[in-house]
Amino acid sequence: MIEEASKSGKVTVEKRQLFMEMRAQNFDVIRLSTYRTACKLRFVQKRCNLHLVDVWNMIEAFRDNGLSTLDHNAEINVSRLETILSSIFYQLNKRLPTTHQINVEQSIGLLLNFMVATYDSEGHGKLTVFAMKSMLATMCGGKIVDKLRYIFSQISDSSGTMVFPKFDQFLREVLKLPTAVFEGPSFGYTEHSVRTCFPQQKKILLNTFLDIMMADPPPQCLVWLPLMHRLANVENVFHPVECSYCRSESMMGFRYRCQQCHGYQLCQNCFWRGHANGPHSNQHQMKEHSSWKSPAKKLSHAISKSLGCVPIGEPPHPVYPEASERPQDLAHPTQLKPVSNNMNDTVFVSSGAPTPTTSTTLESPSRLDEEHRLIARYAARLAAEASNSSQCPPTDLSFNFDANKQQRQLIAELENKNREILQEIQRLRLEHEQASQPTPEKAQQNPTLLAELRLLRHRKDELEKRMSALQESRRELMVQLEGLMRLLKAPTGGSPHSSPSHSASCTMPMPIRSTSAGSTPTHTPQDCLAGVSDDVLDAFSQGVPRNLRNDLLVAADSITNTMSSLVKELHSVDDGLEDEEVNMRNGREKVSAQRHYGNRHSTPSF
Repeated sequence: MIEEASKSGKVTVEKRQLFMEMRAQNFDVIRLSTYRTACKLRFVQKRCNLHLVDVWNMIEAFRDNGLSTLDHNAEINVSRLETILSSIFYQLNKRLPTTHQINVEQSIGLLLNFMVATYDSEGHGKLTVFAMKSMLATMCGGKIVDKLRYIFSQISDSSGTMVFPKFDQFLREVLKLPTAVFEGPSFGYTEHSVRTCFPQQKKILLNTFLDIMMADPPPQCLVWLPLMHRLANVENVFHPVECSYCRSESMMGFRYRCQQCHGYQLCQNCFWRGHANGPHSNQHQMKEHSSWKSPAKKLSHAISKSLGCVPIGEPPHPVYPEASERPQDLAHPTQLKPVSNNMNDTVFVSSGAPTPTTSTTLESPSRLDEEHRLIARYAARLAAEASNSSQCPPTDLSFNFDANKQQRQLIAELENKNREILQEIQRLRLEHEQASQPTPEKAQQNPTLLAELRLLRHRKDELEKRMSALQESRRELMVQLEGLMRLLKAPTGGSPHSSPSHSASCTMPMPIRSTSAGSTPTHTPQDCLAGVSDDVLDAFSQGVPRNLRNDLLVAADSITNTMSSLVKELHSVDDGLEDEEVNMRNGREKVSAQRHYGNRHSTPSF
């Protein structure tokens, strides 16, 4: 309930906003009700951005939202109406450039509230399909003749004749628009509105309907409709003429010229408000001009008209086939296929007949025969003219036809060859890519390549293990060298059984060097001399400490030789595992010989 109340309040606010903006335009000062109504509806059209939606886009939106299959008296709720309006405006934004995008949500809200206020005054929350179509088709942009053609397709029967009850229903719906902008007393619906539009005609076809609706003047109840379209056409028209009342040096929009006062012209604002001065009176007949012509153009036009070069009475609309605006029979939709460029909401043509481009009805056999006969007459006339002309004999005409046919055949053959060449290029590219990328399947098919891959992988694993062992040996040698340096720096004075280190709690873990690559060094941090070489232990095992100088020299030589062998190993890893084992064995023997030599020639220091 709270949500519905807030939504209702929002609708009321937006409705008031639209009418408050319209009241701020001060349209009520316009003297004539026809101009006043047209200006108000034009303001609503522009404020809701309906002038940007063409009537053809509106018909397409009706078809896309499934309104073509619904009965005219069917009702739709406000939520579905909002969905339809959303599709219309979002499609409009896709067609517009990025610099001219509209506020879709605001346009939907304003138009939805205006339609609900116009056609659902009792608050049922529903609108009829015919009312929505009539309103949107009338208020959207586009040519008035296209709108009237669409409206006639909705109110005519299968024979292309207007149905008076449907036209009466159309007047009921469309005349609610002037009532919504407070012009109901002038253009409200009455029971005699239909007969005032068609007082004598019994059978109304399309061209008759257009003649009456676009006549000058049109029917009194719909006189505001063509005026609204003329307003849209002259909004940016410039007249380089001075207004006789306000003395403005230029006019925009309509220009009015008095038929009695010579040279007396008024701008649209002065005429709409009933301004007059001098000998001119509001009772004088005024002629409305929607464009400006210079005196020279007027003179040339008058001369051409007098000489018969220009037709005196031009028709207000083109003449359409009378049978082309009939509504469709949807009793058997499976036998028909839709056509999107026609007037009605859903236009279908039989699957066996060719699809028309401008017709909006099912093509009957008699209609097709008439078209064929017309085409045959035109062809015969062209052939006769060609035969009478010396510049273009029939042989040349047939030769041109044959040449065009040969050119088309040649173009078709070249296109086929081009297509085949492109396919062959694509196939060769795929084969090249597959050949350049080796796959596991190919390796399995080649045993030699597979064996080489296994040997390389085994060799790689062995080298990695050997590298790890050498790195571990290097680290152990560095640890031993650090321990020996600490022993060298320690004072030698003290008790005979004291450690070279003053702190009994100082431990120096010495890892025992491993001779195998896979062994793990173990640490025995039991005392300061743990992990030290045998020569050092022998030196401290005597009652009197020995001179460690020779021992340190021996250890330094051993470390130097081992480091040199390590560098050699690092540079000759790829030479093979056998050479590496031989070098390491020679290095160990040399270190052992140097240790034994040092032990024999060293003397204890007292």
